[in-house]
Amino acid sequence: NDSLLNIFMLLRRLPVACLHSTRWISVSARLRLWEEAKRRFDAYQQARFAAGASIELEIDAINGKGSLQLHAVQGQSILAAIASARKNPTYKDVDHILSKFQRESVVGLVSSSVSSEQAWDLTRPLEESCSIRLLTFEDTLGKATYWHSAAHVLGQALEKQYGGRNIRLCDGPPLLEGEGGFFYEFGLDAGKTTGVSTDDFERIVSHAKEICKARQAFERIEVDKEVAKAIFEGNEFKQYMIDKFSNLGQQLSLYRCGDLVDLCRGPHVPNTAIFKGFDVVKVSAAHWLGNPENAQLQRVYGIAFPTQDLLQEYKKRMEEAKERDHRVIGKKQGLFMFHALSPGSAFFLPHGTRIYNKLVDFLRNEYRRRGYEEVMSPLLYRSELWKTSGHWEHYKEDMFVLSNGCSHADVPPTHADAPTNMEPGRAKTDDHESGDGIMALKPMNCPGHCLIFAASKRSYRELPLRMADFSSLHRNEVTGALSGLTRLRRFQQDDAHIFCTHEQVMQEIKGCLDFVDRMYSIFGFEFSMKLSTRPDKYVGEIDVWDKAENALQEALDSTGKPWSVNEKDGAFYGPKIDISVTDALKRQHQCATIQLDFQMPQRFGLEYQKDDGKLYTPVIIHRAILGSVERFMAILMEHTAGKWPLWLSPRQVAICPVSHTHLPFAREISRSLVARHPQLYVDLDETDGTLNKKIRDAQLAQYNYILVVGNKEVESRTVSVRERSTDSLKSMQVDNFAHEIEQRVASFK
Repeated sequence: NDSLLNIFMLLRRLPVACLHSTRWISVSARLRLWEEAKRRFDAYQQARFAAGASIELEIDAINGKGSLQLHAVQGQSILAAIASARKNPTYKDVDHILSKFQRESVVGLVSSSVSSEQAWDLTRPLEESCSIRLLTFEDTLGKATYWHSAAHVLGQALEKQYGGRNIRLCDGPPLLEGEGGFFYEFGLDAGKTTGVSTDDFERIVSHAKEICKARQAFERIEVDKEVAKAIFEGNEFKQYMIDKFSNLGQQLSLYRCGDLVDLCRGPHVPNTAIFKGFDVVKVSAAHWLGNPENAQLQRVYGIAFPTQDLLQEYKKRMEEAKERDHRVIGKKQGLFMFHALSPGSAFFLPHGTRIYNKLVDFLRNEYRRRGYEEVMSPLLYRSELWKTSGHWEHYKEDMFVLSNGCSHADVPPTHADAPTNMEPGRAKTDDHESGDGIMALKPMNCPGHCLIFAASKRSYRELPLRMADFSSLHRNEVTGALSGLTRLRRFQQDDAHIFCTHEQVMQEIKGCLDFVDRMYSIFGFEFSMKLSTRPDKYVGEIDVWDKAENALQEALDSTGKPWSVNEKDGAFYGPKIDISVTDALKRQHQCATIQLDFQMPQRFGLEYQKDDGKLYTPVIIHRAILGSVERFMAILMEHTAGKWPLWLSPRQVAICPVSHTHLPFAREISRSLVARHPQLYVDLDETDGTLNKKIRDAQLAQYNYILVVGNKEVESRTVSVRERSTDSLKSMQVDNFAHEIEQRVASFK
């Protein structure tokens, strides 16, 4: 019996790839099944639109100014409707606009009186009168559609390179953050082909270029679960996705371009001719579903652009990105290090700690100005807390869990619906109260902040209560996901939670957005804002959601800056605003987030008393500006190429005496500057090197100012000042130099 139990437990933990059917469907058989399914779907569509009912289209101009009214027929696509209009003399005066639509559009955003806005293929039949926003490669969703479609080209090229029987495609999403582009991950039959290497890139790109040259159309059909499973027989990854999407009640759609048939929600570009610049950039390993116990996959990354010039510009930026890599800069400047005995946790060295502390101190000063109260909350909590918050059910696998000092692997199985031993709205105070003995390091601060709020009776006069916390957070990231400071297991956030009334939401959101604008303008970042609205699966009342979304929209409008909508991309417990910065290499990084939460206050039974004597549930606003402080440091390092602004620099002033005879005056200058500005970092070079070597070393270390002290300076009681950005020297009185630094630091220069 014990042996059978062990075998059963082993099977439960086996990678999905070890359990898939050995039967494999060939590419030609897959295409035959596609053709059969397409004939049925086309017949259904023809019958559906047989009446040829007239519909009206209102198409917004690509530049956002004005719109065009077009007559169309039900079942026509956006592109077909535009092509018909161009043949109609009625639209002769706007033919140049229609031509622009055809040339530049990538995808449409379609909405009607009965359906909310959704992304729509330009070649997909329109079902009713609607409003259409046409997006280009320059739009975020346009770029996502473009790169997602390019991933399908890459998938087809990979099948051509390694043979359809030897490769099992998995997933190929676009990448909007960082360097951009896309990847396709897949499993290879180890018995029939070797892994992907950089030597294969040229042949993969050659296949992709042939596919693009062939002007292959992207075709879309909808199928039922049985047909989808037949088409992807032998591919355990697609089988898993089919089951997952079917169980969620989602429509199964397939796309074909050339010989590739893929399970995909879309949308996609009209055809492959749109990809004028295409390249493969790197290959890496990954695990199916991010679980190290699952099958290991290979992941090939690619990039594509509408022109060759854009591709060449990208390649130049990527060469520069290698030099700006924060891991390279961090090592050169001695800012941080890692060690195998604490994987995923950064050791901040003295100069890196200087930057870290400056960032946190700056935030603390802003908190005081903006009415935040800083708290310090525990790192370790009993599992009851996480069950109450909902994280145990949805997030446990990403947490570090302990039981009586044992490892995460020794924790007995628990159930999400197990008793929590915690009364909502009541903070436990007895350290010896019984529980299940399981504890976990916190991956976020919000549940702990709820305990603080619940520890006292709250009045409406106390709200809004703005609670900030710089405590360490721990998340059990898989080894393959770790990457310098940008992905860590231990990190700190500029985390804050605002407890407020429903009526205060809009004003608090405005305050958060003003905070974002203040911070990012100081760091020299441009940023974009996106409102994520109610998803299909949500909790709470629709009217509460509507009011919240309207408040967020009004707050976004008040900034005077452009913003966009991510339809149905909010969390199940509330809408949110995501904010991305654009760095010097035109890469986007999602940093700030402002999230409304109606659910957690209810789970913890949080209440406040209004002037009518009744108890009400507050709203929580989860808010981070920098996000992870470590990750933001990495972004800053690459944005500035390690040339820190004076106020943030870990090496602000280097004093270089010409010889030892000038050391006494150099030391006097150092003491004077530090006495006047205790927070100023002044380093005196007392080595025996030549003056040129001292200056060169200070330049390489990226000191903001280099002060040269020789005979002339000693006699005149001055310093020769050299700024990092210039090669010239200027003579200054020490007091005048100190005043200049004081002004620059105060203005965050």
